[in-house]
Amino acid sequence: MSQGLPPTLHLKVITARRLLVDAEVDEVALPGLDGQIGILPGHRALIAGIGKGILAYRRTRREDQFAVQGGYAEIQPDAVLVFTELSEDEDNTP
Repeated sequence: MSQGLPPTLHLKVITARRLLVDAEVDEVALPGLDGQIGILPGHRALIAGIGKGILAYRRTRREDQFAVQGGYAEIQPDAVLVFTELSEDEDNTP
């Protein structure tokens, strides 16, 4: 890992009903409005619109994912904050 880069990202995924994810992760993939956005620690600051698709994240050797219907993400070098709506029932997600 390069000097000065954070080792992980703090991911928070929030829906209108609850906090869905609050975890340290190694990488995040979001369905952007113009295609998939891959986010690793040290990513430049960005605010991105989210389209319909799969939000996936990896921590250690485990990958989780779920379908989303849009929203937006605030991306920082050490954190990703996502506000979204789910495509499926929220009770069946991580």
